[in-house]
Amino acid sequence: MSSRAVSSVFVAWVTLLTATYYLAEPVRRPLWVLIGFSAATAVLVGVRRNRPRHPGLWWLLAAGMALFVAADIVTPLFGRPWRSLGTTSLLVDIFYLSVLVSFATALSGFARWSAGTGRASVLDGLTLIAAAGTISWTLLIAPRLGSPNVRYLGAIQQIAAVAYPLGDLLLLSIMVRLVVGARWTATILLLGAGGLAFFAANVVYQSTTKLGAWVPGHPVDAVWFVFLTSWGLAALRPGMTRLTEPGLARSSELTVQRLVLLAVCALIPPALLVAEAVRGPVDNGIPIATALVVITALVLARLIDAMRQNLRVLGRERGVRAAGVRFVAATSRAEVARVVEGAVADLLPAQTPHKVLLQLGDAGPGPEYCATCPRQGGPAHARCAWPEHAALCQPAALPPDLARAFRGFPLVLRCRLAPTGLSEPAEGTLHVAAADADRIALTELRPSLEVLALQAAMALSRIELTGEVHRRDSEAYFRTLVHNASDVILILNRDGTIRYGSPSAAEMFGDPAFLGTSFPDRLAEEDRADVLAWLGDPSATAAEHQASWTLVGDPAPVEVEASARDLSGDATVGGLVLTLHDVTERRQLERELTHRAFHDPLTGLANRALFAERVTQAVLRAHLTGTQAGVILIDLDDFKMVNDTLGHPVGDELLVKVAARLREVLRPDDLAARLGGDEFAILIEDAADRTAVENVASRVVTAMAVPVRLGGQLVRADASVGVASADFAADADELMSNADLALYAAKDAGKGHWRSFHPELHSTMVERMNLRTDLDRAISAGEFTVRYQPIVRLVDARVVGLEALARWEHPLRGTLPPAEFITVAEETGLIVPIGIQVMRHALTAAASWPVGDAGPAPYVGINVSVRQFRSLGMVSGILREMHAAGLPPDRVVVEITESLLLDENEQVWTDLARLRAAGARVAIDDFGTGYSSLSYLRQTALDLVKIDRSFITGLDRSPSQRALVDGIVGIAETLGLTVVAEGVETPAERDILIAMGCTHGQGYLFSKPMTEQETTGWLGRKD
Repeated sequence: MSSRAVSSVFVAWVTLLTATYYLAEPVRRPLWVLIGFSAATAVLVGVRRNRPRHPGLWWLLAAGMALFVAADIVTPLFGRPWRSLGTTSLLVDIFYLSVLVSFATALSGFARWSAGTGRASVLDGLTLIAAAGTISWTLLIAPRLGSPNVRYLGAIQQIAAVAYPLGDLLLLSIMVRLVVGARWTATILLLGAGGLAFFAANVVYQSTTKLGAWVPGHPVDAVWFVFLTSWGLAALRPGMTRLTEPGLARSSELTVQRLVLLAVCALIPPALLVAEAVRGPVDNGIPIATALVVITALVLARLIDAMRQNLRVLGRERGVRAAGVRFVAATSRAEVARVVEGAVADLLPAQTPHKVLLQLGDAGPGPEYCATCPRQGGPAHARCAWPEHAALCQPAALPPDLARAFRGFPLVLRCRLAPTGLSEPAEGTLHVAAADADRIALTELRPSLEVLALQAAMALSRIELTGEVHRRDSEAYFRTLVHNASDVILILNRDGTIRYGSPSAAEMFGDPAFLGTSFPDRLAEEDRADVLAWLGDPSATAAEHQASWTLVGDPAPVEVEASARDLSGDATVGGLVLTLHDVTERRQLERELTHRAFHDPLTGLANRALFAERVTQAVLRAHLTGTQAGVILIDLDDFKMVNDTLGHPVGDELLVKVAARLREVLRPDDLAARLGGDEFAILIEDAADRTAVENVASRVVTAMAVPVRLGGQLVRADASVGVASADFAADADELMSNADLALYAAKDAGKGHWRSFHPELHSTMVERMNLRTDLDRAISAGEFTVRYQPIVRLVDARVVGLEALARWEHPLRGTLPPAEFITVAEETGLIVPIGIQVMRHALTAAASWPVGDAGPAPYVGINVSVRQFRSLGMVSGILREMHAAGLPPDRVVVEITESLLLDENEQVWTDLARLRAAGARVAIDDFGTGYSSLSYLRQTALDLVKIDRSFITGLDRSPSQRALVDGIVGIAETLGLTVVAEGVETPAERDILIAMGCTHGQGYLFSKPMTEQETTGWLGRKD
């Protein structure tokens, strides 16, 4: 009969007896005994049928179940109900306590085999026992000892009364350890369910039933029947044999379940203490506190052990990775075995005696090889299957030869070299035995060994595949490979006639009738001589010949890599063997990639890398041959404006047109390149002298001055050009640096200019760079001061305002005027913080100027550069500084240049109108020096026009100049604008301006620029 059938019969039998037990009251006590002995008998039957290797624990479990029932048989012999008080019941108590001892011993044995006996398992068990003891003492033992019914009992009876609940909790803790520490099987779950039912029935009985009043037929009896049935079924399961075999223990790592269990144990003493405090006086404070200390210490020890285990896991992972590297280098099975042996030695704890055996070939499971079989050579059955990749077993469970090999070791960990479930069979089995009685090392080694075995299987597969590839590389496969190869294989006679060709030759030659033709005639002219020389030299054909040739194919030439060898002495070949590999696409791709690597994808010109390489070569050649070489750097002046206004596609089109113009003005041997963005460069080689290089630069500037038609409109492409020649440079880097300096000089000269490098230019640019550095420092050090030059009414020299002029108090060069640093400040953007400092000083000073009785206080004129005005929040900053200085807006004139109004930006006019709306006035400074346009004077956001000094100087000597100034004054007067003439230095110039109708002037005739202290004194004297 099968195990399933036996289990079904047992369940049906117990169910029938239970139903009869509750229905037939007179026979309840005999049925109680019959059910108990039926369960004990089921355990014995299971031991008999399944024959575990260690049946003693199951016998002990059956004995405990029998004693559990026997106690009820003995109780009436003493004339009292079960566990009644007042009568000597030592023998009855011995029966019941023996039940607990039997169960505890059997379950502890199962836990030792299935849950392990390592440090972690012991700590977990002790923690559970401590927590269970705390509960038992607080809820059962202490109250029972304090009960009046127990105080008059004898000492032995009191001990028995305490031992019952303590034993129940001890059994529960052992059962929890078994269930948590072992991998779940049907047997484990049935034992756990039965143990829980036993505990629950005892607790309910002791808590709800009056002591000494138990009567058969109580509902709690059904729970005891569940306990008996569950344990009987557990013994009948075939898997019950694994409960006393190695391999069920879980890893000792601190899992979530174990951590939760430890946390619950640690919280039990505080919870009990809180419960007693809420209920009333704390009677068990000292025992609970002691338990809290003990449990906390055990939990901390367990956490420390988990940390150490994690460190061991990391060490094993490193060992497995190192073994993986060594597997890659293994080239034979013997080397793989040595790598496995070394890796296992590294994974096991140091000085652990062990043995490793790598069994190659099919080592699938069989009846003689199953750890769960009751005996070697027994009948095969379903439970003998080996479902796991790795498993622990005893040496006696192995085949005889392996059992002898591992004699003396308690356990063997075996692992397949390939996991089950793959289409290919396992490569073999890895066996590892260790002197590890408590199975800790081998259990922890199991995951690492699985990975190691898989790595070994992969290495063996790789070695086998490599050997197979080598085996197939033989004559038996030659013809198949030749007929299916894309490469062409030819056999030639000594005169070059094709005697044999593989099928792919017809496609390569474009001629199916190639046999019998001359191979050299199929090559390009430049390669034919090489082949004829090789064919005519026997010494050359004796060695392998490598070459690259071009075949005159149809419809296009074919580039091939050729490998030739003379096999005339081989009877199977008898000729010269040529192997041709078509590399046409590869060479085309290489040429394309090379072109892309050294050329700009947009314009097709050389890129920076190719240009730098060619410049290096040109400088070396120029120095060696005495010829001239030069570099021309080109930068488009207004390219950013084109991108911003017309869009990037139009900008890209402009770059392409510029590249085309450069090609037009250059010689065929000259090199044009795009370095990036709107930067281009030209390399001139073998020039007659520097003048020839400069002439090219001049032609470039002229060509770029012609507008380019883009998208239906003309766009200017003016360029600044820098020229440098090799006679002023020691190497390519210096030549490029010199050209850069020349380009800076060209930009300083204005748009559309070119400049040539000369040694003095280097000094000038170095000084310029130093100036930039000093400007940074000067801003932080506050070295900028302000001078004030009066603006007067011409008819009576009355002061109406003062213009604030920046000065730099340089620590080495003294006081510097704006002309020496403004340009650099504009380029670097430092003009913004400089302008803010000057404006702040000027507004603060103007607020302190004395006010006379003759008229309003003078205004202060503040110069604002284009870059400063267009910076974010500039207008708000001006208004904020006026408010901070306490200066009314009507005493402030913001002076701007014409270039700010060049692009007619609506935002600029909006900002100017905002200043005027706040009360400040706006003046155009240096009118006439920029893009002078009378249309600016029509704008309503202007108040003053300041005519540049270049128009005033010599006014009394130039009639045309006088007429021009007169026209400007007249138009400004018509538009209602106040005119200020700058640079008035003579009385004659003043008188002419008064005659023209100009009302205000400024210049040395009235006063030179003054410091703040001088200005205050000067104004006081004027009043």
